[in-house]
Amino acid sequence: MPDHHSLANGERVLADLNALRAIGTYKTGVHKPTFSEPHKRSLEWLVHKLPDAGLTAAVDGIGNVFGSSAKPGPKLLAGSHLESQNYAGWLDGPLGVIYALEAARVLNSDASLQGAVEIAVWCDEEGHFGHFLGSRSYVGQVTEAEIDAARDRTGGRSMRDALAEMGLAGRPRVAAEPGRHVGYLEAHIEQGDTLESGHLAIGVVTSIVGIWQYQINFVGEQNHAGTTRMAARKDAGLALAKFCVAIDERFPGACGPRTVWTTGRITLDPGAPSIIPGAAEMLFQIRDDDPAVIARLEDLLRSMTDEVNARGPCTVSLERIRTGAPAMMNAGFQDAIEAASKALAGGRSLRMPSGAGHDAQMLATIMPAGMLFVPSIGGISHHWTENTADADIVTGAQVFVDACRRILGG
Repeated sequence: MPDHHSLANGERVLADLNALRAIGTYKTGVHKPTFSEPHKRSLEWLVHKLPDAGLTAAVDGIGNVFGSSAKPGPKLLAGSHLESQNYAGWLDGPLGVIYALEAARVLNSDASLQGAVEIAVWCDEEGHFGHFLGSRSYVGQVTEAEIDAARDRTGGRSMRDALAEMGLAGRPRVAAEPGRHVGYLEAHIEQGDTLESGHLAIGVVTSIVGIWQYQINFVGEQNHAGTTRMAARKDAGLALAKFCVAIDERFPGACGPRTVWTTGRITLDPGAPSIIPGAAEMLFQIRDDDPAVIARLEDLLRSMTDEVNARGPCTVSLERIRTGAPAMMNAGFQDAIEAASKALAGGRSLRMPSGAGHDAQMLATIMPAGMLFVPSIGGISHHWTENTADADIVTGAQVFVDACRRILGG
């Protein structure tokens, strides 16, 4: 059992989370889109907290916040994000930030422990301007041209304008310093009901799924809904609907045990009740942690579009608009989380994959990475009713701090 001095202070963790919850409150959750006033105030709140954890704060040119330690020895990077989805939950992001802050407060002041926890708060994990922009910037995957082109998906504000309003225009972006960190550890709510339904306290993440996104466009012939005979129609909307049904009929024969797929948006053009749609678009997403499964499903998708084009009466095109390589979590980090769970959570842990994307998968491209999950009540997330029991939050914090200590060799 770790000594009392290296344990997380549960009351302090809950107080910090509730302080962040009070900024940008919406019902029982928060509304903190990237670079909004509540997001800015949340970042400022954190910057003021970092000195108490023995950290020097810096905000870079894309809005990432870093807390750096001058303590000698190995450094472990930990963190998450502070912005939210629109009208969403209070823990998605802040939980991981406050766990990292608590680990730094507890461990950086422990003279018996070599090394320190450093903090990163990644900008725009929730993708208001683009996917994983902050963590991707840190690992060298974001160009200046990508920032030039980025627009807020809700209001259309340019990212350059938003950065200027944050006072970050012209500030350089921080890139990872090779060899500085032994790895990266992130805590998050599960966003599913596996832990809750199994009466478990801790999820030890084994892998993070890749996300592949496609734009599928159907072209038919726009015409009058009253005077065009059914046999003569080229209805792009109908072709799209049939394609959606065909995916659900054919994917189960080719997918893996945990593959999921979603048609998240359908647009009909011109979208009027008395006009046969001349064009239709669907945004389609596949998630899995096995690239071979994705390759198989993409081949199936392409052969299905070939069939539509051969059969008519409409044509269809398929464009891959986003890929996301799955990330495997470091085995040693998984062992450290599990050992901490045995010591502090009665071993009520489960090794499990993450079906949601997280910044940790970007960090995993350049350093060992690990993730810890705590239960989500009812499995709900990306909604203002998202919640986790206080006792589970405290247990998670204790396990997280102890896992950091173990990774640093304490």
